[in-house]
Amino acid sequence: MLKRLRQKLWDRLQLRESWLIFFVFGIILLNYPFLNIFNKPDVIFGLPLLFAYFFVGWGISIFIIFLFTLAIENFSAKITGKRQP
Repeated sequence: MLKRLRQKLWDRLQLRESWLIFFVFGIILLNYPFLNIFNKPDVIFGLPLLFAYFFVGWGISIFIIFLFTLAIENFSAKITGKRQP
């Protein structure tokens, strides 16, 4: 069941619409309303809240790009019939 769920996730990540959705979501998170929400003098782990927001957002965006690249490699390996190094 886990393998089937993983395969569905890989197939969904291949969609061009999901690339566009994550891009627009990233643009929205870097605009005024969200930046104003996190632009406070509070501190988390010694970092200002806005910097923590940027670091967490950057890490999440890198992880999403990583998932997309894995999905592309999986798709190309499925088409060629062999795993690429």
